Amino acid sequence: MAALSDLLGDIVESVDALFLFSPSSSFYERFADADSNVPVVVVAPENAVDAETYVELPLEFDNVRDRVRFGVEGAMERGLVEDGDTVACSVSVFGGDIDSVIRVRVSEGMRSGIFDLFANSRAEPSVIRDVFEVALELGKKGQKGKPVGALFIVGDAGKVMNKSRPLSYNPFEKSHVHVGDPIVNVMLKEFSRLDGAFVISDSGKIVSAYRYLEPSAEGVDIPKGLGARHMSGAAITRDTNATAIVLSESDGLVRAFKGGKMILEIDPEGY
Repeated sequence: MAALSDLLGDIVESVDALFLFSPSSSFYERFADADSNVPVVVVAPENAVDAETYVELPLEFDNVRDRVRFGVEGAMERGLVEDGDTVACSVSVFGGDIDSVIRVRVSEGMRSGIFDLFANSRAEPSVIRDVFEVALELGKKGQKGKPVGALFIVGDAGKVMNKSRPLSYNPFEKSHVHVGDPIVNVMLKEFSRLDGAFVISDSGKIVSAYRYLEPSAEGVDIPKGLGARHMSGAAITRDTNATAIVLSESDGLVRAFKGGKMILEIDPEGY
């Protein structure tokens, strides 16, 4: 009778690379020291295990499919794998230690833009991450217990300001505060109750609040059911090199737009 390891061996047979998602040091060392010609790629928020080959994961995507897709897409961008390769992805599905292995066939169709959102945006990756964290926190808790919507335009702030107008006094006009500062994040959450978009520079400086975006929506294609906040966010990213991060008041999801297209959708309750 065949052993269970033999029956499941097909999952890792003849793979071109092994991806370890956020491994512990001891778990990584088991594979790094193994006598194998299969390259080991670590995908994690930081390279805590000093892996030779590493892809930064700016968000611990709760959805495993998004997590794997981001890691594979990042590896494709770096030339670590290519169309037609097969990789084994070792991930944690239920939290804690790595508990699952997923076999993935790499294809050009996996280039969704998620990796590009963080790696190739004008804004620094840490700024994109910090804005996501504010939006996700708002999505979880709302403002004073009530759901809110919010629109953050990140990067290419000069052009964004030229394609928008103020709705009210700009509380950040003479300030030099940056997203990521806990006190500033509290301010952003408080101001999210009011209309208009936040404009944030490439380096994370809060340039303005209460901006009414004025790009043309003609030709912008967003999923059905999304409203004016999503449309204006998508349109401004088509006309500038900015990234829009939108929290929907109606369904509570956080969406990212770049180049006029939606490239990421996250449920804050999963984080």
